[in-house]
Amino acid sequence: MKSLFNTEVHTEILARTNQLTESSHGLWGKMTVGQMLCHCQFPLKIALGDHGNFKKVNPLMKLLMKSFKKSMYDDKPWRQNLPTAKDLKVTDDKDFSSEKKKLIKLIDDFHLQKDKKVWDPHPVFGTFTHEQWGQMQYKHLDHHLRQFGV
Repeated sequence: MKSLFNTEVHTEILARTNQLTESSHGLWGKMTVGQMLCHCQFPLKIALGDHGNFKKVNPLMKLLMKSFKKSMYDDKPWRQNLPTAKDLKVTDDKDFSSEKKKLIKLIDDFHLQKDKKVWDPHPVFGTFTHEQWGQMQYKHLDHHLRQFGV
């Protein structure tokens, strides 16, 4: 599984992100390209310790989400139109240029953590290894970049 900590993969993700334009349209789903760029920032922010408005989930939901945990970093691509957690949905209009710049900065900031060994637990999924953090960030970005044809 590719990892965003790998320099070649980091370069690939940035190149694909830079292929997006304001007129890019999703091949599935409801998000605009600006909304997708904003949405993709949330998992990176969480990994970097900024949980923002992400609410704690109840114990039953946490247990259900843990059954999904392994799919966060395995080699199998996510299927199209997966439901999005309420706190990670973006429904308001977003400025393409500013959201793209913010996402690129977060991708770079995350990649710079490639030597970090101790990570805070994810607020929903719990503990991940260093390798799993890098893999799941790649997988999420890859999913949405494929959604927009890049």
